[in-house]
Formats: sequence, structure tokens, C-alpha cells
Amino acid sequence: MPTIRRLPEHLVNRIAAGEVVERPASALKELVENAIDAGASQVTVRIASGGLDMIEVTDDGCGMRPDEIALALERHATSKLPDEHIEQVSTLGFRGEALPSIGSVARLTIESRPRDAAEGWKRIVDHGEVAADGPAALPPGTRIRVENLFGKVPARRKFLRTPRSEYAACQDVVRRLAMARPDVGFVMEHDGRRVVAVQPREELASRVARLVARELADDGVVIEAERGTARLTGVAGLPTFNRGVADHQYLFVNGRPVKDRLLVGAVRGAYSDMLARDRHAVLALFLEIPPEEVDVNVHPAKTEVRFRDPAFVRGFLVGALRHALEGAGQKSAQPPSASAMGNWQVEPAAPVVPEPAPALGSLFARQYSAPRTGFSGSRLSEAGTAWKSYEAEVMAPPAARAEQAGDEPDEALHYPLGVARGQVSGTYIVAEAQDGLVIVDQHAAHERLVLERLKAAGAEDAMVRSQALLLPEVVELEEVACDALEDRIDDMARFGLVLERFGPAAMLVRAVPSVLGKTDVQGLLRDLADDLAKNGDALLLGEKLDLVLATMACHGSVRAGRSLTVAEMNALLREMERTPRSGQCNHGRPTWVKLAHQDIEKLFGRK
Repeated sequence: MPTIRRLPEHLVNRIAAGEVVERPASALKELVENAIDAGASQVTVRIASGGLDMIEVTDDGCGMRPDEIALALERHATSKLPDEHIEQVSTLGFRGEALPSIGSVARLTIESRPRDAAEGWKRIVDHGEVAADGPAALPPGTRIRVENLFGKVPARRKFLRTPRSEYAACQDVVRRLAMARPDVGFVMEHDGRRVVAVQPREELASRVARLVARELADDGVVIEAERGTARLTGVAGLPTFNRGVADHQYLFVNGRPVKDRLLVGAVRGAYSDMLARDRHAVLALFLEIPPEEVDVNVHPAKTEVRFRDPAFVRGFLVGALRHALEGAGQKSAQPPSASAMGNWQVEPAAPVVPEPAPALGSLFARQYSAPRTGFSGSRLSEAGTAWKSYEAEVMAPPAARAEQAGDEPDEALHYPLGVARGQVSGTYIVAEAQDGLVIVDQHAAHERLVLERLKAAGAEDAMVRSQALLLPEVVELEEVACDALEDRIDDMARFGLVLERFGPAAMLVRAVPSVLGKTDVQGLLRDLADDLAKNGDALLLGEKLDLVLATMACHGSVRAGRSLTVAEMNALLREMERTPRSGQCNHGRPTWVKLAHQDIEKLFGRK
């Protein structure tokens, strides 16, 4: 039998370091958290080669005495737990593992001076061995330098990424901690170049916009919500301001940056009917709850948390986010597209040389060859034909249409979305507003309106009115898909979709929601089955129903290519103005864009 023995202290520290110090960014996170817990008002970070060669963190906090420096380098020694009530921890660090773990896998230099001390003290630990100990000259505060990380652990060193990748991870750590504490100033330098600089005592929304995306200042909504003992603050981007990856979602619990599946799922649920599946919201949310309601001692990295009442937390986040986004009304993120605007001035790549234009005299002769008995419709059409034969080679036939609008009240142009003037390509409504030209995607806009009607009907009535099919339709699906739909038969019936199981691999559709009108029943049921299969049981019932309604709305909305009358266009615009979140469709795309008067004038060189 192998003999059981105690491992040497230096080996224990290296094993523990594998959990705490995974990469340079992990070490940097621990050092900056220590600086914040020390009461610093200014933190300066310097790194070289993405942190592989050097990490230095300087703060103006309380500092440490020589005996405290020595004690801080021992495992599980900390000043952040004055008693044994770990459920009441309010500091970022509390385990007492970071400094000894870093010192066991790198050359660690600690210099510190308390405010009431005449001089500071320095201790150097090289991969677990004390290399130097003595006085040091520095202002009040602490300076910690980490060099040659994993220098004597080549198996770990070779698994680190390139300096550029490690630098990106370090910058993300500083950005998150800077957002968590807007009362603290942060400066970060990489290879002598300053990359982050924020001043202390900055407004939260301003700092978030500065660190995440400057567009959030215009394309975001401020979150302020309370429920019981919980409070949620932050900034959430409009659904039309989104990204292809979720790396611009910053979540904090009691001032601690976390990466929690429950919170990420709540964000996805709040945006479920406003974003496409492959798009992600941009936001920074700060949740404050009593410390005893959350467990932060889940993993040594302290980025995972567990909530005592996860359903309450999820519901609170979803409700607060949806309420704030509804308050934005028709607002949507509409960044100017340089390429689209440039198309107004671009010449054709291969211009077609037109045939020589007929002489002006011949045109007049052709037009007035008949006896002059007044301008009749036929003569005007002949003139139009003459000009059309000249222009057909260089001008495409018009794809838009317009009709005479009725008399409008004087205040018509004061509507936020203006009044309809025409339709382009059977897809886009052109409207005139007081401050510019509004273009509306009729399908995207109507899709949002239908969804909101379905949701409102479901909230007001126990059942949504159904339209029975003259002949029930059988839809063949995979057995697993039929099982998922069968589990939701009662929920879908509330919204007017009446289903029955029809054998192992088929569903029978007896009625559809009346608001959908004529719809593709086969396609609707397949899309619903795909939605349920993809999301499974990970979503709450309300969010699953939202996905069902979003799919129904897409099938029941006005399609692109359908001609609308001016009255129908104006009715659509007025309903958009009354409907919350009508600025974006169910997939996060804008439903309308506006070209302001000054932009139009620039196109024609007037300004």
C-alpha cells in the first residue's frame, strides 16, 4: 500500500495556485481586489507582455506593517474576516490564498507603508523562497510587483496564450473592477502605453459608457429598480444596439464581478422577444442583495455565486429590464452608416453610354405634331413615352409607389413618426416628420405590433380568441418535437393555438390565434417545435410563452412586398407610436430610421 504523508508547504501552495492563479489576469484580479479592499482611492496598474513578464499594482490604501506583510504571505491569513461569519462577507477578497499562491509560482515583491509610519518595508519571495527583506522608500500605500510568472513551472507556462491574448484578459479584469467601484480612480499601462484612465467619484452611467461602449450614452437606458431588499442599477443597451458575442455583458453582485449562469439567463430572458438568437445585449448590471442571501464562497476565483432564492432574483432582473426597455418607447439605436450614405454619391461602376439624345427640336416636333386642340391626356402620355425611350437605358424603372393622401390636420407633421407619403419596393413606408424623413420597415414594425397585441391579450384574458380551421391540419414532426409540443398544449391554448396529439409523429391543429389571420400552419408548428427543443427546460414558463408568441407574431405580420394604402400606412405609424418597444422588431433590428433635414441638405451640398 502507498504511504500517506503530508505534502511540503511549497508544494501545497503550488497546488492551490492552480485554482487561484490560472493566468496573469487571475493574479492581476486578486491584486487589484486587495487594493480596493485596502481602501484605495487610486489604483495604478502596469503590465508588460500581457502580464507574462511583469504585473505591478500600486495603491494609496491603508498599507501594511512588516509583521503584517510576513503574515499576509501565509496561507489563509487575512484581515477581511473579523469574525467567523463567512456568510456576511462584504469585501472582494476573504480566503487569504492569493498572495501565497502568487508567491509560490512567481517572483513577488511587496512594498508597503502605513500612513502613520515613517518608512516602508519590502519583502521579496521568489517561487516560495524569501529572497530579500528590508526597508523601502515609498509613499503611503502598497506596491506589489509580480515577475516571471510560472517561470519555474514550465508545464503551466507553456499553456499560457500569446501576450496579446493575455493582455486582453488583463484589460477586461481592470475594466470590470473599475465599473464595480466608480468611487475609485484607475490607470492601466501596457508596455508603457496608457490604455485605461478613469477619475475617482465618477457617475456610474458615465463610467460604464466610457469603459464598455461610448454609444451606450445615447443608445442605452438607465436601470433603477427595487423589490424588497434587492436593488438593481446599471445601464442596458437598446435591443437594436447589440453584439454578436456576449463579452459586453458585465454583471455584478454586491460590487463583485461575477459570471453567473442564472444572471446570464435572466438577461437572455428579458431580451428574448427583442433579439435574434445569435445576437447579445450590451449592458452592465449591479445587483445589491443582503449578503446572507448569496453565497460567494463557491470557487476560489470568486466569480461564481449561488442565490438562496434564484427564482426571485431571475424574476426581479427580467421584470426590471423589461420595464426599463419599455420606457424607451420607440427609441432605437440608429448609427449612421457611412457606406449607405456614401451610396448616394457613388457613380455606377460601369456606366452605360446612352444613345445620343434626340434633338430638342425633334422632341418638340414629335410632341406637337398633332393639331393643337389643348393638352389632352394622350398627348401628355406621348411626351412621357418620348422621354422614357431616352432615359430607359440609364435609369431603372421606379420601384416605389405613392398615392394622393387625404386632408391632414394641422398637427399631422408633429407626430413622432410623421405621416405616410408613399411606399418603396412594397416593403418600406416613407413618412414625412417635422424634423426629417422617416423610413419604416413594414414587416418588422407589424411583427412587433402583433407580438405586443398577443401579449396584451394573454395578460387581459385567460384565453385568446381562436379561429377554428374548416379542416384541421395534420403536421408531421419528429416524435421528440411532438412530445415537447404536447407538454405545452394547455399553454398554447391560452393564446389561441389549439393542438392535439395525432399519433407518435404528428400533431393536429384545430385552431390558430385569430390575430394571425391566414398563416402557414405547417411552418408555424415547426418553428414552435424548434424553439422549444432549443431552449428546453432552461427557461421559465413565461419566457417560453414569449418565444411561442414571437414565432406566432412573425407568421402573422404584414409581409414585405404587400402594397398598403396611405390610410393603412398611417394606421401602422400611429399604432407604433402607441406601442412600447416598437423601435425594434422581435429580432433586435430597428423598425424605422430617420434622415434628419440637415442630413438631407448635406446630401445635396446645401450644408
